[in-house]
Amino acid sequence: MKRLINTFLFSSFIFSQYPADSLFSSPDNSITQKIFLYPIAKWQGISYGNRTMNCQFFPSCSNYGAQAIHEKGVLSGLFITSDRIIRCNHTAYSVHNKMGGKFHNDGRLVDQVNYDVLSKTKKSPILAAGLSMVVPGLGRVYAGRPKDGAFGFLMSVLAINAGARSLKKESFLSPLYISMALTFYGGEIYGAYRTAKYYQPL
Repeated sequence: MKRLINTFLFSSFIFSQYPADSLFSSPDNSITQKIFLYPIAKWQGISYGNRTMNCQFFPSCSNYGAQAIHEKGVLSGLFITSDRIIRCNHTAYSVHNKMGGKFHNDGRLVDQVNYDVLSKTKKSPILAAGLSMVVPGLGRVYAGRPKDGAFGFLMSVLAINAGARSLKKESFLSPLYISMALTFYGGEIYGAYRTAKYYQPL
């Protein structure tokens, strides 16, 4: 069985076409990480080369998510990915400009998983995280990103509502909906902390 798995992983690496394929094939990943990396790799098979699905960020949200899960593990990686999805909205470009963010040579907004440009403002990352723990999105509002906060609040409420309804109906998909709700909630707490710590206007 082990030989079969290794053969599959080796062949996956040989026939890799997209960035997430290579991360999926890495021997450094646990089985759980591979389970979450697999759909990202398959999504890239659809999204890559499709101009209507171009991401405004570098790396793209799918690459960012794959890197986060690969480098940080499943739980932290999902929170980090959720935060990026929230920030990938129509206000991203103007906010990136205000915070003095870098641009890739093709014009995309550079935003790495391991971001290290600390904020020069006095916004408290701990307070931001605490506010989003009480009301999802509130920490981003405090940190100066009200539109991200509103979007994060909406996504969290929709996910939590879907989870609550699935429990009420005793749906067999309840674990999936609850996991999504926890992911967006945790992502909001992490996102608020990161927004206050790094993503501030000049």
